[in-house]
Parts: sequence; structure tokens; C-alpha cells
Amino acid sequence: MRVLVADDDAVVREVVRRYLERDGLEVVEAADGPSTAALLEKNEIDLAVLDVMMPAPDGIELTRAVRAGAHPETPIILLTALGEEDDRVIGLQAGADDYVTKPFSPRELALRVASVLRRAHPQPVVEEVLRGDGVELNRAARTVLAGGMPVELTAREFDLLAFLLANPHRVFSRQELLAEVWGWNFGDLSTVTVHVKRLRAKLGAAHRIETVWGRGYAWDRADAAEEVAGAD
Repeated sequence: MRVLVADDDAVVREVVRRYLERDGLEVVEAADGPSTAALLEKNEIDLAVLDVMMPAPDGIELTRAVRAGAHPETPIILLTALGEEDDRVIGLQAGADDYVTKPFSPRELALRVASVLRRAHPQPVVEEVLRGDGVELNRAARTVLAGGMPVELTAREFDLLAFLLANPHRVFSRQELLAEVWGWNFGDLSTVTVHVKRLRAKLGAAHRIETVWGRGYAWDRADAAEEVAGAD
């Protein structure tokens, strides 16, 4: 697997490269936006780690370009400044699969990279198709149809949709979804909110992701409003 590490700080690139190479990954580096864009355009990258504050185009601009380009499935992890919540939310809205705040533990970043790669490049499995009132998801082919039309999802969006389709009518809190889909025991709950919003937009009229106020989300839970009436 080849990972692109793009950051204008040479020390950051070197430290991250050493940790990723210990995990058996091939690493290529870029120090600015134009060189990063050129590497991404070649489509020889299995995952990109992009610094949000890199010289233009920055990490968020590059994420948008990838998602609008010929290979929108490329997994992306953003490096953001500590406390810059707007950067994290904007990055997720742009299509990032994950983010890590600076200063960060190189080992934590390496674990996040491994987690996203596993989800984006799963081992071959027996074909399994999940359906939900106009939506069809093929786990083996990693494809989604909504109303009979193909829908391009990021790796994390696909995993979230697959989890909800596999557990219809059951309500999951954002914390539960963060643990089940992201594999995180802690983290920013707005990550889930942003991904649900993006899924609804991409699936359009075919989406059946219900908000169960005070509890979380469920796929096609028509009775939820009555059950939680009066809940906080």
C-alpha cells in the first residue's frame, strides 16, 4: 500500500514516514499543494494524509478536488490545528474520511491510517447485498445504487450506510456509531453528524436515515417519533 504524506513541515513528514514504514507501508512525500495535486492525479495513492494549512491548494481544497475528480474513492485523512473545530467540520464536509489534530501522536496517526486502509481495501468476502427501500449496497463490489442509479461514496460513508442497512429499525446514538463504524472509543461526535448529512444528500429521496430526537439515528424507523415523544 502506498500512502502520500503531504505537509510543509519536513520534520512532520519524516516522523510520519518512519512510523508508516514500520507498518510495511510505502510512503511518498509532498511539501506543497501543487506537488500533492500532481501525485494525487496520477492515481497511484492508496491513501492521502493532507495538512489543512499547506500552501495553496491546502488540504481542504485538495480533498474537494479529489472527491470531484476521476477517483473520488481515494481515502483522505486531514491534519488540522488543535482546537480548530471549523477546519475539522469543513474537512469532513469536503469529503475527508478522518482527521487528526496537531500536535499528534505519530503512532495514533499510523493506527488511523491502518484503520482507514482496512475499510477502504477490505479482504475479499462472500458477496452480500443489503437493500433498504430503494437503496442497494453490494459489500463485495463496494457499490451503492439509489433509485437504480450509482452513488459515489467515500469509504467511511459506505461503511456507515452498510452498518445502518444491516441493522434496520434499530436506533444508534452518535457515540455508538462512532465506536461501531469508526472504531473509536472517543472522538468528536460531529463527525457522525456530518457523515449522516452527506449520506442523506447523496442518497437523495432514497435515503431512510431517521433522526430519533434525544437518542440518535436509525434506518427507516417510522415509529420512532411516537416512541420518543416527549424525550429530551
